[in-house]
Amino acid sequence: MGNYSAVTGFLLIGLSQYPELQLFLFVLCLVMYVVILLGNSLLIFISILDSRLHTPMYFFLGNLSFLDICYTSSSIPPMLIMFMSETKSISFMGCTLQMVISLGLGSTECVLLAVMAYDRYAAICNPLRYSTIMNRVLYVHMAVWSWVIGCLNSVVQTVLTMVLPFCGNNVIDHLTCEILALLKLVCSDISVNVLVMTIASIVFLVIPLLLIFVSYIFILSSILRINSAEGRKKAFSTCSAHLTVVILFYGSALFMYMKPKSKFTKASDEIIGLSYGVVTPMLNPIIYSLRNKEVKEAVKKILSRHLHLRKAQ
Repeated sequence: MGNYSAVTGFLLIGLSQYPELQLFLFVLCLVMYVVILLGNSLLIFISILDSRLHTPMYFFLGNLSFLDICYTSSSIPPMLIMFMSETKSISFMGCTLQMVISLGLGSTECVLLAVMAYDRYAAICNPLRYSTIMNRVLYVHMAVWSWVIGCLNSVVQTVLTMVLPFCGNNVIDHLTCEILALLKLVCSDISVNVLVMTIASIVFLVIPLLLIFVSYIFILSSILRINSAEGRKKAFSTCSAHLTVVILFYGSALFMYMKPKSKFTKASDEIIGLSYGVVTPMLNPIIYSLRNKEVKEAVKKILSRHLHLRKAQ
C-alpha cells in the first residue's frame, strides 16, 4: 500500500483559467441567486396563502421551490466567495457537506418531477377520480419518500467517495465539490463507486424519465380525445410548465452524469454544471408563473389585498 498524505481541504479551480470573467460571473450568479430566492419564496408563500392552490400539484411545486432554495444556497454562496477570492479553497468538511446536500437534493428533484408527472396523469386521464386517487395521505407520503430516497442515495455516495484516499491531490477542476470531479482525484480503485453511481443514475435519472415519458403519452392521448380546442388548450396548459422544467432539468443532468467520462474537465462541462445548478432553479418559478393562470391570479389577488390594506391605513 502507498503512503497517502491526508487531505484537509480542496482547491476549486473551475473557470479560474478565465480571470477576466470572475467579476462578471460573480455579478451574474449573485443576480440569479437573488431571483431564485425571491421567485421560489414567492411561489411557496402564494401556495400557502391562497386556499385555491391547496392541491397536490401546488404542494409538490412548493416542495420543488423549497428544494431549489436549499440546493442553490449550498453551492452559490461558496461559489460567489470563490469568484472574488485568490485562494479558492474549501475545507474537507465543507466539501463533504456541499456534496451531500447538492447530491441529495438533486436526487430528490428527479423523483419529485416523476411524482408531479403522475399527478398530472391522474388529473387529466382520471379527472372524476382525481381527488380520490391523489388524496392527502398519498401525496404527502409521495413527497416524503422522494426526500428520504434522495437523501439516502446522497449519503451512500458521499461516504463511499470521501473515505477514499486522495493521495495529497486536492485540486478540483470544478466550481463546486461535485462527485465526478472528486473521483478524478482518487488514486485507488473506484469500481465500487462507478457501480453505485451507475445504479443511482438508472434509478434517479433513467427510471423517472421513463415514468414521465409514459405518463405524457397517456396525457397526450387523453388531450387529443377532448373535442373542443379550448378544452385541449386548457388541459395542456396545466402540464406544459412541468414538461418545460423536466426538459431543462433532465437535459443538463443527463449531459453531466450519463456522458462518457473524461479525465479532464472541459469549460463546456462547467457551463452545463452552472446551468444545472443555477439557471434551472431560477427558471422554475418563472416558467410556472408565466404558464400558469392560477398562479398569476393568486399573485394579483394577494397584491390587490395588500394594496387595499395600505390604502385603508
